[in-house]
Amino acid sequence: MSCLVYPTYFPNIAHFVAMVRSDSVYFEVCDNYQKQSYRNRTEIYGANGKLALTVPVSYTQKNRQLYKDVKIANEDNWQIQHLKSLQSAYSMSPFFEFYIDDLMPLFEKRFDYILDFNLKCFETLLDSLQIEIITQRTIIFEKSPDNKTDYRSLAKRNHKVESFKSYVQVFSEKHGFISNLSILDLLFNEGPNSELYLKKQKL
Repeated sequence: MSCLVYPTYFPNIAHFVAMVRSDSVYFEVCDNYQKQSYRNRTEIYGANGKLALTVPVSYTQKNRQLYKDVKIANEDNWQIQHLKSLQSAYSMSPFFEFYIDDLMPLFEKRFDYILDFNLKCFETLLDSLQIEIITQRTIIFEKSPDNKTDYRSLAKRNHKVESFKSYVQVFSEKHGFISNLSILDLLFNEGPNSELYLKKQKL
């Protein structure tokens, strides 16, 4: 069965569990943009616990915009800030040095649109994870899609996901295991074991 998801910023583990357990993946790109979602936000494990990294976007609720038309507000030095946060959070993780060079171009190149940036992040992640996922983009918006498992609700920040199996995280001795963070948390801590971990989880 195919699954339908939103392209999000360094998707959380739930997104990847849904994708690796599906035959193919459809990215929803025909919807109106919504604030307060993971479209422009990811969560990592910092020294003080869960830390949100948000890509600033130019968007107003008054004039509805399609997701693909929403621009990144590049006036802020958000890429430098996000990179510093990742370095601070994961420089002591087992696989940080192994993967960070692959991710660096995402923080060095300017991107104009949040959708394009998220798709590039996803493409980079697949290379790092060495996972083969067949993806397509939607052509029209369907409220109730046929022949696809609809996981679009995973992009909502208040969507509840059952806790996944724990793995060792950099600051777990201080704050315990935090489930369903950005896929980067799993990648930096578990490295090549990430794919096996994802396939063992259930939504």
